[in-house]
Parts: sequence; C-alpha cells; structure tokens
Amino acid sequence: MLGQYLPFVGLIIFGNIENLVLSSQGVVAGVNPIKLAIASIICVSLWLIIGTFGTQLLIDYVDFIDFIGGVAILILGAQAMYTSIRGQ
Repeated sequence: MLGQYLPFVGLIIFGNIENLVLSSQGVVAGVNPIKLAIASIICVSLWLIIGTFGTQLLIDYVDFIDFIGGVAILILGAQAMYTSIRGQ
C-alpha cells in the first residue's frame, strides 16, 4: 500500500514543512491559536482524504502533480519569507 505513495514523498515532506511555515506565520501575525489549530486540523484532514483517493485515481500523472505542487510550495515559501523579512 505504501508503494503507491513513494512517488509523492518529496511533495509530502516539503508540503508539511510549508504547513509549519504558514502556521508560524499565522501565529506571528497574531491569529487566535485555537482557531488556527482547528482550521489546520480540518485542512490537514481534508487533504489526507483528497490525497488518499486522488493518489489512486491520478497515479499516472505523478510527475506533473509533483511539479505543480513543488512550484506552489516554492511560491508560498517565498511569500512567507518575504513577508517575514518585511516584518508584516
């Protein structure tokens, strides 16, 4: 069962790092930590469900999905760093 997820390992690892960056950015911005935690749990749970069923359906497009996901993670990470550097 885990074999079908191996092509997505890089995306999973960097996606989780990005989730940590975005969560810390929310805390620094003064967001209510309880609301942030609840929203994060809901989003992660939905992403797990979508990822589980989506992997089975879209395994043939793994290279394209990895590329798009990597670009999205890169853009969000750059935006988070830029915002942190500016102090906003």
